[in-house]
Amino acid sequence: MRLWLVRHAATAVPPGICYGVSDIPADPLATADAARRLDAVLPARLGWRVSPLSRARQLAQALRERRPDLTAPVVDPNLGELDFGAWERLPWDGVPRGELDAWAADFADYRPGGGESVRMLLRRVRHALRTAMVDDVDDQVWITHAGVIRAVRYTLQWGDTAAMPRTAEDWPREAPAPGQWVCIELADTREA
Repeated sequence: MRLWLVRHAATAVPPGICYGVSDIPADPLATADAARRLDAVLPARLGWRVSPLSRARQLAQALRERRPDLTAPVVDPNLGELDFGAWERLPWDGVPRGELDAWAADFADYRPGGGESVRMLLRRVRHALRTAMVDDVDDQVWITHAGVIRAVRYTLQWGDTAAMPRTAEDWPREAPAPGQWVCIELADTREA
């Protein structure tokens, strides 16, 4: 099975701003361009899920307008971005240094801004991965966010276990740019 991890298109948020669960829309032109490029590479038969945040749903809608044969995607709250709590919409350099240091000291369990910990993000992403094969398709598309894509990469590297990153250095840095994607081969564990 192939898992297409698609990041929503670019937003109008200036660089250096912390945003996770803030429901910030994507740029309409960037969304249309991403949908056009994605439509050119996706297979005809696929299962798909989308984050509940509008920037991800916009891309799903734009893709559906290009591919009217697609059924509506499953809106999956497990694919939403990390909740940064009180840090949402702050400039990263406006987050108190002591709070950033506390997160670095307890990367897996610290809740940035009182929001969601990396452990909590991994728990829901791992649940989404376990249920990804419920659709009888060879290709599953997730329209999601950088944090979720990093969590998938971490899980595929370390397994769907209790493994947790000890430090931020253990966390994958790579994620597709807005409007881009990565396609990953997953082992097929469906019953034969």
